[in-house]
Amino acid sequence: MKISILDDVFDVLRTLPCYAKLAGHEVTIWNDHTQDTAILAERLKEAEALVLIRERTRIEAALVERLPKLRLISQRGVFPHIDVPACTRAGIIVSSNLQAGGPSHATVELTWALILAAARRLPEQIASAKAGHWQWGMGSTVRGRTLGIHGYGRIGSAVAHVGRAFGLPVLVWAREESRARAAADGHEVAASAEDFYSRADIVTLHMRMLPATRGIVTAALLARMKPEAMLINTSRAGLIEPGALEAALRAGRPGLAAVDVYEQEPAVSHPLFALPNCICTPHIGYVTREDYESQFSDVFDQIVAYAAGSPINVVNPEVLGKPGA
Repeated sequence: MKISILDDVFDVLRTLPCYAKLAGHEVTIWNDHTQDTAILAERLKEAEALVLIRERTRIEAALVERLPKLRLISQRGVFPHIDVPACTRAGIIVSSNLQAGGPSHATVELTWALILAAARRLPEQIASAKAGHWQWGMGSTVRGRTLGIHGYGRIGSAVAHVGRAFGLPVLVWAREESRARAAADGHEVAASAEDFYSRADIVTLHMRMLPATRGIVTAALLARMKPEAMLINTSRAGLIEPGALEAALRAGRPGLAAVDVYEQEPAVSHPLFALPNCICTPHIGYVTREDYESQFSDVFDQIVAYAAGSPINVVNPEVLGKPGA
């Protein structure tokens, strides 16, 4: 089968042990990123299977209509970037393992790396030491501060678990079902979103990007945060009202932020990059060798299963049985 892989910018997939699962197939790997429909249509015109790296490239109807040979899209996780109805009309199977098991431990670890880096002002301390100035000011400890988890799913609950080990009381705000689960785990549940943002010293976002969650963190909520508080976002940029975080940081509520996600990626420039009270990382929450091996073992298994005539993790089962599927 002819397989194309998009957005493998650092050409790492072929170095993973799981890549051997594609032996015998003709694989083309693209090491850059483009969202240009004409360029993608030309690159993928012979592809029968397409591998996506998370949500880096949107697969829209205009592109799907120009890929008559494509029969399978294989990825892992949620798929707001894929026009599934368009794929179904074209007879393209979308396979995506939704990770019903544990969280992305790599994202949990990066969340805590950013919390600690912001609290101890590590970028400033490192820059000062390397410039020969030794210490830069003074950071803060996190122990005893209230850790606010907005969104209590697999990642949010794991971040809360680590918080307990660091000695932080946990405050949760989430949808009703998740709040009940947080309470059952022994965490305090906020009375409202306003109460949550007013009380938390550290707010970290852990929600899926859905129509109901887009812009759920408003400028008004950020304005309730303490001047000494921080906001961490390793989830999705669209959870925050456009422009609200930049304005809030300039106003000093919250006083600090650390973000790993942006509205348009890759982000070569962004207003947050210019703010001294914001740590910015380039969407590396899930980018570790171990996490990639886990992810793409699943993704490649989906291709192997399709090639064997038994597709798995099918998002659009109504396409099964159609000619060519």
